[in-house]
Amino acid sequence: MNEYAFFLLLTLTFLLAGLVKGVTGMGLPTVAMGLLGTAMAPAAAAAILVIPSLLTNLWQLLAGPAVLSLLRRFWAMMLGIVLGTVGGAALLVRVDPLWSGLALGIALMGYAGYALISPSLSIPVRAEPWLSPLIGLVTGIITGATGVFVMPAVPYLQALRLDKDELVQALGLSFTVSTLALAAGLLVHGALQVDQLGLSSLAILPALAGMWLGQRIRARISARRFRQCFLLFLLLLGLELISRPFF
Repeated sequence: MNEYAFFLLLTLTFLLAGLVKGVTGMGLPTVAMGLLGTAMAPAAAAAILVIPSLLTNLWQLLAGPAVLSLLRRFWAMMLGIVLGTVGGAALLVRVDPLWSGLALGIALMGYAGYALISPSLSIPVRAEPWLSPLIGLVTGIITGATGVFVMPAVPYLQALRLDKDELVQALGLSFTVSTLALAAGLLVHGALQVDQLGLSSLAILPALAGMWLGQRIRARISARRFRQCFLLFLLLLGLELISRPFF
C-alpha cells in the first residue's frame, strides 16, 4: 500500500469509527481495529488507535459527575484490566499477524453476536466484590491479545443495571483504562514507536469529525437500526479476518 492510500485508509477508518461512536456512544476502537487490521498487523493497528481512543473516551468519562464514585466502585475491575492487558499484549506483539488477526476476528464476531442477541442479564450487587476483578482480568487479556476493549466488560456493566448516565461514564472509565493499559503493554513489549504516535495524532481530527457527524445523524435516524447495521458489519469484518489464515 502506497503512502497516499494508507493516509486515505487512516482518515476514512477513524471518520467511520468516530461516526459509530457518535451515534451509539461506543465502538471507536472496535471499528478502528477491525478496519486497520485488514491492512496491517493488529499490533500496529492497536498502536495507532491509542491517542484518538484515549481522547474520545476521556471525553465520555468526564462528561458526568460520577467519576470518583465509579472509581471507588470499580477499582478492582480496573486493576484487573491493567494486569490482563499488559500481560496479554505479549500475544498481540509476538504471535504471527495472521493468527492475531484471527483472534481479533473472533473478538469482533463474539461481541457483535452477543449484542445482536442482547440477552437480558442482571447481576446482583453482592457478586461485584469477586466478579468485578475477574471480569476485569478477562477483559484485559482479550484487550491485550486483540486490541478490542468490549468483551466481557460491556455486557457486565450493562447487567449491573446502572442508570443511563452512570453506564455511559462507567464505559468511558473502562475504555480509558483499557486504552492506557494497551499503550503500556505495547510499550513494555517494544511495539509502540514514536512514528506510530504521530500517525495516532493524525487520527484525532477525523475521529472527532466523525463523532460530531454521528451525533447529528443520531437525531435524524433510528439508533436501533443503525446499531443493527453496525453489528452486521462487524460480523462480516470478523469473518474476513478469521478466514485469512486458511486461504
